[in-house]
Amino acid sequence: MGEDRRLVAVVALAQGMAAAHTPRESWRAAALGACRALAGAFAALSVWERDVGRLRVLVNVGDRAADEDEFPEAEAYPVHQFPEITEFLHERWVSGGEPNAWVETADGAAEGRPGYCHQRVAALRRRGRGSCVVAPIVLHGRAWGELYVARSSGTPVFDRADADFATVLAAVVAAGLAQTERLEEARRLAFTDSLTGLANRRAVDVRLEEAVEQHRARGVVVSLVVCDLNGLKRVNDTCGHAVGDRLLERFGSVLSLCGAMLPGALAARLGGDEFCLLAAGPPADEVVKVADELCRRAGELELGEGVACGVASTGDPIGPVRSARRLFRLADAAQYRAKAVRAARPVVAGREGPDDPVVRLADEPPQERPAERRSFRGRP
Repeated sequence: MGEDRRLVAVVALAQGMAAAHTPRESWRAAALGACRALAGAFAALSVWERDVGRLRVLVNVGDRAADEDEFPEAEAYPVHQFPEITEFLHERWVSGGEPNAWVETADGAAEGRPGYCHQRVAALRRRGRGSCVVAPIVLHGRAWGELYVARSSGTPVFDRADADFATVLAAVVAAGLAQTERLEEARRLAFTDSLTGLANRRAVDVRLEEAVEQHRARGVVVSLVVCDLNGLKRVNDTCGHAVGDRLLERFGSVLSLCGAMLPGALAARLGGDEFCLLAAGPPADEVVKVADELCRRAGELELGEGVACGVASTGDPIGPVRSARRLFRLADAAQYRAKAVRAARPVVAGREGPDDPVVRLADEPPQERPAERRSFRGRP
């Protein structure tokens, strides 16, 4: 490949990774870009998981074998089968060398080091490939994983120039992965409550809009549990805000545990002492059962005074739910009533007959609400 074509290939790989919106898209763009740049038939990107001592395949692209999924769930190999990632790279770096790529063929070692690797050679033969180039990926000064590109049997074997070019491509991939990590961290922070680690109000707004749209389009049951943690002000005033924060964190853990009982549920802190669970799919009765368990567990916390919990679900007779705003108002009205009557169990909107007080409260015009009510805490 000429220098101009290689430069174009490098630019294309970098642009493909930059355009990715998710880690998976970034991995796929990296593998595809490297496969095309090296005129390969197959490529894979793998990460070294140090804590469990394995090399896990993130993505396979190109001419995949029957046992190679694009995004494999469980394709991983013990690192001791590929010692170069732990031994060869370390030895090279401490001596001032670079983590250069190398070539293996179906007949054994070819260009570069570390040399013959039985597992790679056996895999080439088993899958009808003639050669591969392996390029270490270094991120933040540490071995992150590897880029692997293979050619089919009967095609030209990779040479030293290909290995050198693969080293360059691996550096471009590392830069793209670093950018993806930064973007993911920014997204995580944008949708995560920093104190509890739960989702935040922004995340709830986005997910609830999506869920209500599913309800309108396909009748999916959408349920919202809104909780107000009782006694937080007293804890803050008597024990200090650090202790109050521990109470918030502890309840956040309980909420997360209970949310796990509902497949796909989102556990969130709305702000202050208010939390919620959002579930799309489970029947209303299952959500109420989980809300009841949440109240029980919250009441057993060493600090605080339990929770006031309100539930609103499209699976109950609450009238048409055409917007996220209405479901939020219903759940908040139920929570307000639970607090007012000091209920030890959840109050559920729509379950007290045709003149349900929760539904009536939620549907009242804002100016008719009691003056002390904070207009559902300014929620839309």
